Amino acid sequence: MTTKQRAYLKSMAMTMEPVLQIGKNSLTPEMTKACGEALDARELIKISVLQNCTDKPEKIAEILAERTHSQVVQVIGKKIVLYKEGKEEKKKIQLP
Repeated sequence: MTTKQRAYLKSMAMTMEPVLQIGKNSLTPEMTKACGEALDARELIKISVLQNCTDKPEKIAEILAERTHSQVVQVIGKKIVLYKEGKEEKKKIQLP
């Protein structure tokens, strides 16, 4: 992903509400599955890491991206933005 594409995705994510919240149980198989399904449906998702989660958001983002075959767009504070390119017929986001 180029820096121009990353900047475009960041700008899109600014207005989005988080679709998932990660709490004290951190990453469970169910959370990973839910994240994968959300990425398949939307391509770009924002995740909120709650304060009672003991893991670092950067580490959570790295693990989620690896498990869902997606890319980390950004991690700011306790917010994570992930992107996974959709299949050709279902593609919603056209990157510059």
